[in-house]
Amino acid sequence: MKRKKSSKKKIKSKYLIIAVKSLLVASIVLLTFIISVYLGVWGSIPKKSELSNLNYQMASEVYSVDSVLIGKYYLNDRQPISFKEFPEHLIHALVSIEDERFYSHSGVDIPSLIRVGIKTILMGDTSSGGGSTITQQLAKNLYPRKDRNSAHLVIDKLKEMIIAKRLESLYSKDELLSHYLNTISFGDNTFGIESASQKFFNTSTKTLKIEQAATLVGMLKATYGYNPRVFPEKSIKRRNLVLSAMVKNDFLTPKEGNNLSTKKLELDYRDYDHNSGIAPYFREEVRKQLLVWIKDKNANGTDINLYTSGLKIYTTLNYRMQQLAEETMVNHMSRLQNSFEKSYGKNAPWIKNSKLLNSTARRTSTYKNLKKTGLSDSQILNKLSKDKRQMTLTSWKGSIEKEASTMDSIAHAIKFLNTGSLSLNPNTGEVLTWIGGIDFERYKYDHISQSKRQVGSTFKPIVYTAALENGISPCTYFSAQEIAYENLEGWSPSNSGDKEEGYLNYSMQQGLSNSVNTIAVKVMEKTGIANVLEQAKKMGIKEKLPNLPSLALGTGEIKMTEMAMAYTSFLNEGKTAKPFLITKITNQNGTILSNLKPTISNEAAFSKENGQIMIEMMKATINTGTASRIRSTYGLKNDIAGKTGTTQNNKDAWFVALTPHMIHISWVGLDNHEIGFKSTSLGQGASAALPLFASFYKKLNAETRFNKITKAKFPKPAASVVASLDCDPVKRDGFFKRLFKNPNKTKSKKFKNKEGNSK
Repeated sequence: MKRKKSSKKKIKSKYLIIAVKSLLVASIVLLTFIISVYLGVWGSIPKKSELSNLNYQMASEVYSVDSVLIGKYYLNDRQPISFKEFPEHLIHALVSIEDERFYSHSGVDIPSLIRVGIKTILMGDTSSGGGSTITQQLAKNLYPRKDRNSAHLVIDKLKEMIIAKRLESLYSKDELLSHYLNTISFGDNTFGIESASQKFFNTSTKTLKIEQAATLVGMLKATYGYNPRVFPEKSIKRRNLVLSAMVKNDFLTPKEGNNLSTKKLELDYRDYDHNSGIAPYFREEVRKQLLVWIKDKNANGTDINLYTSGLKIYTTLNYRMQQLAEETMVNHMSRLQNSFEKSYGKNAPWIKNSKLLNSTARRTSTYKNLKKTGLSDSQILNKLSKDKRQMTLTSWKGSIEKEASTMDSIAHAIKFLNTGSLSLNPNTGEVLTWIGGIDFERYKYDHISQSKRQVGSTFKPIVYTAALENGISPCTYFSAQEIAYENLEGWSPSNSGDKEEGYLNYSMQQGLSNSVNTIAVKVMEKTGIANVLEQAKKMGIKEKLPNLPSLALGTGEIKMTEMAMAYTSFLNEGKTAKPFLITKITNQNGTILSNLKPTISNEAAFSKENGQIMIEMMKATINTGTASRIRSTYGLKNDIAGKTGTTQNNKDAWFVALTPHMIHISWVGLDNHEIGFKSTSLGQGASAALPLFASFYKKLNAETRFNKITKAKFPKPAASVVASLDCDPVKRDGFFKRLFKNPNKTKSKKFKNKEGNSK
């Protein structure tokens, strides 16, 4: 019996020794493994020197003049902020749900690891969590895992623990929370709490409500699964779980937690995408100018990156005005598009004109790629017409899903009217609103900064200014009779009015206000083309203009920015102001990197008196001339001067409005120059472009914040100006002259410039 007991003791002792040895070996292996990870055998681990200087990519921010964040430039959408900008309830929500013992551990939470080890690994309870502290999660944010397979998970966890311990030795708890909340991902390339606050609630972090903070913190477990925009119900459940954790940790009373849990999820979602949001054309122009500025800056030894350096860019754009301008554009252009398509009906060029469609198709990448395969032109065009597939076509009413061919999509795209409209302060050139097209996502081409179009009658004020500067009195009369110029191959500019107009003689004021073509040509003939070209140059137009009599009718192709610059001189005592977008650039900490100033010409382009005369003449355009619907249709009683413009075959419609403190210039037309409006009644500047200003200005009138602009008055003209305009606007030919004159017959003569030389 004693021998059996002794034998059993020996066996137990043997197994115990084996167990102890096995545990010892396992411990040695585990310790060796941990040391190997620590020493970097499985990949380097950042040292304290690296961790003591944490830098991460920061989005550059663009602000309106009224301090609204209107856009960002970034690779990763991140806006770091300081700890003092975190509301206390945000910290409470984070610690409650993510790391209850955050303030007591030193980077690694041993009790939590034991819990995970028992529940998750041994018992298979995945709801017990992952055991990672906030500091470990920060380590993962700073050094994301590269290998996603489970075999590498243990190594990554150990690395994160080591990094966490080093971070805890370098930073205070508040600093760790700052780094964590500035680096954590909220999905969709959005990093950090500030970017998330702006994106989901359109507010800064410091103004987050408790339930909003809980919603964002709740996302951290699964940024897509708990995305409040995509899965609102799941997001609310997760938010309420965060609120319960805050109650459990005594950061909220049970009553407060219950009340907050009943609140609805109210998002104010703003995606700072390059293609969407307010003023996308403006933001793109700002981006282009910034890249030039950065290139010059970096050439002098700096290292600035627009997408990662966290610049703050302060602009001239007025956020509320831009909102109203965009609303006006959508309302007007959608209605105008409908009228435009109806005017053509079934005979529209995008339906009937195969030559137009084919020439457009040949410019597409689809055509060029098929050409490379060896197909003939006719084979390609046939394929583009016959092969149909499911497409999404856009319209003012929304997206249209339909079976369509490439040729169908071309026909659909080329029929859309486009636009450009610009408002600026005439004294400084500061841009107030900027709309470069109807849809930045579909039409990247900016009709303000890139497009050069014939400007039509909006060029006439430059002609008349040159005339005044060359001594021609505003009460000089010119016959409206049509003339065929023999030395210009019989070129004969005509008017849109009745032929009986040939009996009439207009003063310059009447000729301009009613935009009489025959008068404009005769005024330029008397002034001299060279003098008109020189006047345009003085007023800021750098484009090469045609040295031809047709220049008087606006055949020159000019960018809208240059036309706007020219018109600033009428409200700025003859000096031109270049359109100006950026006022200040700072770094992330607010240190000024550049203060930008307006560009104002040193010399006046014309005399103060002639400038006043031109304003009075353009007032007449609004009060009784081609833009009189400003008063009759829209009921605007403000001080306004202006000029309409329409080009040949109704290809371009223009309107320029001048008020004491704002210039607004608008254009409407098609990108395809082969298509114009069907009729002048629809396509003239007064119909197609003027409403973009008139409706916009009505909206400004309705808001007292814009009283400085809308209630401003033009300075009272000098007595000499009033006297110079004191004449009958129209004189009719006398009886005998009418007796021997046939207004229906075009008179022939040679075009002569001011010096009397034939052109």
